[in-house]
Amino acid sequence: MLTLIQRDDCQLCDEAIAVLARARTPEPEALFIDDDAALEDRYGTRVPVLRDAAGRELDWPFDAARVAAWLAGP
Repeated sequence: MLTLIQRDDCQLCDEAIAVLARARTPEPEALFIDDDAALEDRYGTRVPVLRDAAGRELDWPFDAARVAAWLAGP
């Protein structure tokens, strides 16, 4: 399962969603940080961030090729 950590009204987050569609990933779960102080502290300047079920994170910017390589593993 993939999670896209994002904000409301975030143009970069919208771009990340488009990249994930081009990479043909499964639709990610959305995790919005706007109303959570702990998440805001951790991700405030990093969003959007893609996280997998193992907890690995891929910070923006990323493109479809980088997402595919990241999903393939280390």
